[in-house]
Amino acid sequence: MADLNVNIGDLRLKNPVMTASGTFGYGEEFEDFIDVSRIGGIIVKGTTLHKREGNPYPRMAETPAGMLNAVGLQNKGVHYFADHIYPRIKHIDTNIIVNVSGSAIEDYVETAQIINSLDKISAIELNISCPNVKEGGMAFGVTTTGAASVVNAVRKAYDKTLIVKLSPNVTDIAEIARAVEANGADSVSLINTLLGMAIDVERRKPLLSTVTGGLSGPAVKPVALRMVWQVAKAVKIPVIGMGGIMDWKDAIEFILAGASAIQIGTANFIDPTVCVKVEDGINNYLNKHKYQSIKDIIGALEI
Repeated sequence: MADLNVNIGDLRLKNPVMTASGTFGYGEEFEDFIDVSRIGGIIVKGTTLHKREGNPYPRMAETPAGMLNAVGLQNKGVHYFADHIYPRIKHIDTNIIVNVSGSAIEDYVETAQIINSLDKISAIELNISCPNVKEGGMAFGVTTTGAASVVNAVRKAYDKTLIVKLSPNVTDIAEIARAVEANGADSVSLINTLLGMAIDVERRKPLLSTVTGGLSGPAVKPVALRMVWQVAKAVKIPVIGMGGIMDWKDAIEFILAGASAIQIGTANFIDPTVCVKVEDGINNYLNKHKYQSIKDIIGALEI
């Protein structure tokens, strides 16, 4: 086997395959299908300071080559996670990473502080695509000032690996990436979902209760790949790529574009074994092309 180990800041992954938040539960849901310890990192579903019921139904809709979701970060809050879920998943022999969301900087900070005390949680992924209630609902991650402020505050409260998940719904994603790097991010992950919508023409109503939602799946891959390539050239910290990765070949494309690791999201709903298949495929690719290490192809795109 080729050497698949990669480093994301101080975080060491046994291979570059990770799961995208919100598509893999807490990992335990997939234990009947695969050996989840084979995955390089499991990013559990979005966690907030307080319990959230999420958005009203319907909140998911299938689209050509993808899906829309407006789940709304439904979860029981970070205290419930620490007391009830963490004890059930801390045995999993891989990196467990918590996706942290909030509607105010103080929420992010307090949530990160609680997670910081959990020994088996090796990193957090900061979701800055959330609406900032104090700024009229504009997402933190769509301006350099907003992104920098939340990352700077969390960095002071959290001393493990800090990954920042970037929104694609911006004019210049490289500019946002540089801002979070300058304020203490150890890595950036991208892309989060693209804003989209779908309409039921017979009822003349939107398919989602929230009208708009996040588009994911193969439809977003070309956009995601372009943004990963742009960001990888703009920052010195590791980039984690995601967006429409359905198989090992998609994963290799992101790695060649500059991603040190990748996340698989929507594909988990179609095939619960896809993560280990992608890991095997990456290994086979490296062996076929006589590469000794995954590091040999990170950013190796020839222009």
